[in-house]
Amino acid sequence: MTSVSSRTTLTSSTTEPGPPPSTGALAAAFLTIALASFGGGLSAWAQRVLVERRRWLDQDEFLSALTLCRLLPGPNQVNMAVYVGTKFRGVPGAFAAVGGLVVVPTAILLVLGELYFRYRQLPALDATLRGAVAAAAALTIAMGLKVGTPLLPDPGGMVLALAAFVAVHVMRWPLVPVVAVLGPLGILWAWARGPRVGTSS
Repeated sequence: MTSVSSRTTLTSSTTEPGPPPSTGALAAAFLTIALASFGGGLSAWAQRVLVERRRWLDQDEFLSALTLCRLLPGPNQVNMAVYVGTKFRGVPGAFAAVGGLVVVPTAILLVLGELYFRYRQLPALDATLRGAVAAAAALTIAMGLKVGTPLLPDPGGMVLALAAFVAVHVMRWPLVPVVAVLGPLGILWAWARGPRVGTSS
C-alpha cells in the first residue's frame, strides 16, 4: 500500500501545471528547443521542454496545438511558439517565443554554414552531422511511441492513426484534405466513446 500511495503522489505531483512563464522564460525555453534540436527533431524537443520539463502544456493540449500548427501556413515550431507565447503573455509573449526560437539559432547557422562550406570535405565533419541526424531521428521516434502508446487499447484511434500514416506517408496525399476527412471522424469517435477511463469528471 505504501509503494502504491507513493507512486500515486509522485504521479499527481509531476502532472501539475507549471507556473505561468514570463516573456524571458518563453524566449529561453524556445531557445533551448532550437539549440537542442540540432539536426532535426524540433517537435520532439518541444514536447520534452513544454510538456515534461516546464509543464506549461499537458500532453493533450500539446498534441492539439501541434496538429493546428501543422495545418497553418509556415514552419510548425514557429507557429507553436506563437501559440504558446500568445497563450501566456499575449503578443509580447509571441514575439519573445519566436525570437528565442530563431534569432540566436540563425546567427549560429550563419557561422556554421560558413565553416561547413570551408571544411565540408573533412570526413570527421560528415560523420558528426550524420550522428546528429540519427540522434534527432531517434528522438522523434521516441516521441511517436510515447504519443502512440495510449492509443493501443483504443481500436478506433489505432485505425485512424494507421489511416493517416498510410494516406500521408505511403500514398503521399496532401495533409490538409487527409485531416479534413479523418479529423471529423476522430471527433465523432471520441464523442461516441465518452470520457476516457481515469479522467476526472
